Amino acid sequence: MTGVLVTGGTGKTGSALVELLRGNGVPVRVASRNPSAHDPDAIRFDWDAPATHTAALRGMDRVFLVPPVESVDPMPPVGPFLAEAQRLGVRRVVLLGSAIVLPNAPGALELAARVRARPGWVVLRASGFMQNFLSPHPVGERIRRHGEIRTAAGDGRVGWIDARDIAAAASALLADPDIEPGARRDHLLTGPKGLSYQDAAAIINARTGRSVRVVTIGADEQAAHYRAAGMSAEFAAALAAVEDSIRAGREDQVSTAVLDLTGRPPRTFAEFVQEHAGEWGHTGASEC
Repeated sequence: MTGVLVTGGTGKTGSALVELLRGNGVPVRVASRNPSAHDPDAIRFDWDAPATHTAALRGMDRVFLVPPVESVDPMPPVGPFLAEAQRLGVRRVVLLGSAIVLPNAPGALELAARVRARPGWVVLRASGFMQNFLSPHPVGERIRRHGEIRTAAGDGRVGWIDARDIAAAASALLADPDIEPGARRDHLLTGPKGLSYQDAAAIINARTGRSVRVVTIGADEQAAHYRAAGMSAEFAAALAAVEDSIRAGREDQVSTAVLDLTGRPPRTFAEFVQEHAGEWGHTGASEC
């Protein structure tokens, strides 16, 4: 059997990718820590259990690679996995990387470089997910519970992207193993425009009728919020420090990669909010 192994197959991007690939008749193996008993093509996969890696890879010629979440150094588990993929003849790996690089996290850059170095393997550097504004992400949970966004990012902008558009870009690269990805082995994936948290709050207000305010805090306080949400101290500090980069304007990036890869533009944040209006506790339909 040949097909696509989707790691993180039940996550935001992975589940959307599985649906797209199966809709196009592509064989898919869904890898996750807790595979569905109702999916015959689901398989257990755990980054902390290397014995699960070879079983997941065997027979697959393409891989959608989601590194361990909430990790500042993905290389210890992912490096051997890539070596095994290469040994088994995997023709294409599409790595879900990040456009926003965590400080003091060289492992993520090393991982992307290793993927780019292989012919036919590709890195997708995705901007911040629009889904972060929904529960159970700490930002979305605070909007739902308290009607506020706490941020140290000031007026800095991010090219927020819908995870489904990331999935569509990945699908374009994974659906047919005989289509070469071209000379580019690295794609910056963003939404159609950069938005600050104030911009995002205004759109949520207008589209849903839910009053959302933005509260400015420091990076240390933000890290404490992330720790309270269950993140490790190391990852919480790194994630909070990213907001300094946003505030400085370094994450205000917009690309046409989604359009280039899929033939259609990425969703706007207003479209995303309209679709999920009920998830913030109020519904409404005023235009923005």
